[in-house]
Amino acid sequence: MSDVNGLSKDAIAFVLETEKDARRAFRLLRDSRTISASGTLFFAVRVPDEEKIITLNYAGLWEDDPDQAVTSVIGFDGTLYWGNAPGGAARYLKIFRKYPDFKAISHVHTPHLGAYSQAHSELPLLYVPNRRFRFTAQLPVYINRRQPEPDFILDSIEKDREVPGIVEANGGATIWSWKGLRDLTNNIVLLEEGAQFQILGQALGGSKPFGPGVLEQQWKMGKLVPPDARVDDDGTIHLRETAQAAE
Repeated sequence: MSDVNGLSKDAIAFVLETEKDARRAFRLLRDSRTISASGTLFFAVRVPDEEKIITLNYAGLWEDDPDQAVTSVIGFDGTLYWGNAPGGAARYLKIFRKYPDFKAISHVHTPHLGAYSQAHSELPLLYVPNRRFRFTAQLPVYINRRQPEPDFILDSIEKDREVPGIVEANGGATIWSWKGLRDLTNNIVLLEEGAQFQILGQALGGSKPFGPGVLEQQWKMGKLVPPDARVDDDGTIHLRETAQAAE
């Protein structure tokens, strides 16, 4: 296959493969009722080794094939290589330009993250799967829209490289991944699941802090700390001291 509209054959192959992954992700998020009925959802995914992103918009339930992504490819300079105008996803180009290893991002409306957004509340990460692979303790909430959302995200990443997303006040959430579309979809599912469980827990007195040993257990499972490390319940990590060489 020759180049088409400035896209290499490798880029075209990646676009087509990413569309397949997006189709599965759209179906999973819809069938699990992770996304709200309005279907506000799109992905933006980096094209490997090129200064371009793929934008994949969820078409919605009025379409005969709602899981067929509305796809565009745009360059970091705004050049459109594939499809029609990419819509809101183009605003995240600034983040892809800043971080070469930033792989994918999604703006999504989900019921329980949406509840936190309505309350202008940060999301505490008190559901253990959301702490297994990161030290981050909460998602920040984006309230002041006089500051562009990408700038708020960049500020959040500068403060905490492991933060996986933000709550968008009065809207939904923006979630991202340093690994790719499949990891991003997993992040959306687990963050929404954690928000749901925490809201349900309010009827029983509210979510509680992690019990003794939880962080040490989870961070060892996620290989965030060595097997011989000790982790206090407040998250303080104690690494085993290196044995001094015999004199």
